[in-house]
Amino acid sequence: MDAGLVRELSQDAASAIETFTSAAIAPYTLDGKVYGLPIDAGMVGFWYNEALFAEAGIEQPPATWEEFLDAVQALKDAGITPIALAGQSKWPGHYYWTYLAMRVGGLQMLAEAAETKDFTADGFIEAGALVQDLAAMEPFQEGFLGAEYDTPDGQAAAVGSGRAAMELMGQWAPAVQADAAGGIGEDLGFFRFPEVGGGAGSIDEALGGGNGFAVAADAPDQAVDFVTYLAGKEQQEEFVEAGAGLPARADTAGRIQDDNLREVAEAVADASGFQLYLDQAYPPAVGGQVNDSVAELIAGAVTPEEAAAAITATARNEG
Repeated sequence: MDAGLVRELSQDAASAIETFTSAAIAPYTLDGKVYGLPIDAGMVGFWYNEALFAEAGIEQPPATWEEFLDAVQALKDAGITPIALAGQSKWPGHYYWTYLAMRVGGLQMLAEAAETKDFTADGFIEAGALVQDLAAMEPFQEGFLGAEYDTPDGQAAAVGSGRAAMELMGQWAPAVQADAAGGIGEDLGFFRFPEVGGGAGSIDEALGGGNGFAVAADAPDQAVDFVTYLAGKEQQEEFVEAGAGLPARADTAGRIQDDNLREVAEAVADASGFQLYLDQAYPPAVGGQVNDSVAELIAGAVTPEEAAAAITATARNEG
C-alpha cells in the first residue's frame, strides 16, 4: 500500500465491503482503509475425536486453558495420545504461541508489537511459558519433532486415523485428515481455543485467514466490478456449495452442509476480534522467526524470553 501499487477500495466497493464479516475483511484493512476483497475466511481451532474424549471421560470440550490441560492429562491417563503436532513443519506449532499471546495479552498487544517491533511484552513471555508447560506434559505423538503436517505419518494422519485425539488447525483439517488417513467421520468435532484465566483476550477472538483479491492501482474500473461480482451473495453461495471454502459473507453460512465447518463459519462471523496468522501477517523473515522460535520453545531449546528476543531482533532488522 505504501508503494502505491494497490488500489484502495473503501469507496469503490463499499456495497460489497459492508456484506463481509468483520473477521473476513480485517486482513485487507489498514488504517481504516480497505485494499482487497475476501473470497473465503476461516479460523484455527481444535479438531478432536469425540470417541476418544469419551473414552477418557471428558464430557465436553474445554473452555479454559486449565480445563484443556486437565483434558490432556485425562487422555494421557487413558493411554491416548492427546495431541498431534507437525514439529518438522514448524508452522502448526506457532498457532499455540499466537493464540496464547492473544488470550493472555489481547489483540491490542499484538497490534502494538507489529508497530513497535517489540515482542518482549509480558503477554508474549507468559504465552511462551504456557507453551512450555504444555510441552512438559509430553502430549504429542511419538516422533513429533520430525513429523510433517500432511504426510502419511504426519500430524493430520495421526488424527485422521484415530491415533491422536486432537490437533490445532485451520478449517481445512477435515479434508487433509481424510486424504492422509481416511478420516474419523462423525467422531470429528471442533472447539475454539480456550480462554486463559485473567487474560485480556476472549474465546470469541479468532486466529485465521483466507483468500481474496486486490486490484492494481492502475487497473480499470472493470477490475473492481469483477472482484465485487465475485463477492456477491450468489457467487459466495455457489462457492460454498461446491465445497471450495468457507464464505466471507455472514449471510451464506447456512449453505454449508458439514456441521463442523458450519460451526467454524459461524465462529468467524461472530468473532469479536481477528488476528491473521503471524507467519503471514509479518514480513517473511519475521514470520519465519516466529515459527523457528516457537519450535525451539516446544523442543525446550530456548526460554520464553530468548524466543521473544529473537523475534524482536528479526523484526527490527527487517525495519
